Amino acid sequence: MSSYNAKENKLRQISSKGVINLAHRRSKWTPLMQMSANLSDITSIRSFFEFRTLDPEGAVFYGDTKEGRDWFVLSLRDGIPEMQIGKADILVSVKGGRKLNDGAWHLLELRSEGKFVVLEVNNKVELVVGLHSKLVEDDLTGKIRLALAGMLVDKQKLFHPFEPEIDACIRGGHWLNLSTTWDTDSTWEPQPCFSEIKKGSYFPGTGVAMFNTSDLPGLKTEEAGITVEIFGSWTGTTLSLQSTGFEYVLGELDGNKDVKLGLKEESESVALPGEPATLTFTVLKHSLVVNSVSELETESLDFFSMWKKGMLLTFGGVPGDSEKAKSTHYLRGCLEKILVQGQVIDLDRALYKHTALSSHSCPTEAMNELTKSSYKAFILAG
Repeated sequence: MSSYNAKENKLRQISSKGVINLAHRRSKWTPLMQMSANLSDITSIRSFFEFRTLDPEGAVFYGDTKEGRDWFVLSLRDGIPEMQIGKADILVSVKGGRKLNDGAWHLLELRSEGKFVVLEVNNKVELVVGLHSKLVEDDLTGKIRLALAGMLVDKQKLFHPFEPEIDACIRGGHWLNLSTTWDTDSTWEPQPCFSEIKKGSYFPGTGVAMFNTSDLPGLKTEEAGITVEIFGSWTGTTLSLQSTGFEYVLGELDGNKDVKLGLKEESESVALPGEPATLTFTVLKHSLVVNSVSELETESLDFFSMWKKGMLLTFGGVPGDSEKAKSTHYLRGCLEKILVQGQVIDLDRALYKHTALSSHSCPTEAMNELTKSSYKAFILAG
């Protein structure tokens, strides 16, 4: 793989010491940003930065030499740091240390000590990985590449695959002894890091998250049906369900906080508060139920078969460019938890997720205070 060329790829440059939100990217595995330098310019194999997340899994920091033949990646799995290293004939994966996905800022330091790679968290050694191969030759020529929130080698090289997307922020970074800036795609829009966060998925009033129901938990018993539970505080369109010739929208009516339920031209409504609430949406064989009230019944459709075959379940709005999609209001607020058949749904595993959504964190400020101006005020000083 060739070295990164900012001019050829029309990239923008970002301060390497400022606050960076690692979420909101367009590609799962492509790093959010990267930098490169000549190995001959490197005098310190040591990087440190502050890191904060509530996300249990994702890629944090990557580095390689020899155009990716020797590589390293730091990630989280179950909130615990994991290091994977590929070097010559060696492929190693080690996980250990304290959980980092508690929403607090942690100082992380990574350094090389001869044949060992060391991870410190808050000035305490948490993980040490040693490796040795007779095939390895010390080579201080060529380039070293660093990257955030992704990898520059094929994911097939991983010893232990993981979900790369991470909803996290870093600040105060010092990367080796380099003072260069990070390079990122020119279309990337920097997103703020909220001053205080809590668990949940934040929808800012723009964009949706879509799932194929065939990828979600299915039917257990016909009597119980398939249940989608949503906990949180929000306004706007909660969800929509679509398949060929069928569209159902659970959303907000203009001017109030009622929910609009519709199958084509038919519609019903039920109150949906913007205050903390729980919504239970149940799919039965021939009906759709909201909070134990049957809102739509049709003998002509078998929802169980449609769910198994694959419908489009969308949280936060109606996908596409139809008139219905344009006329609905996107969800705005914090969904603290989404359950399908009792299993937690991770937006990072969505078929599609808009880059404005935060999968694992919400601002702690009240939803109705999140105006555009106050949203910008949450950006932390670098």
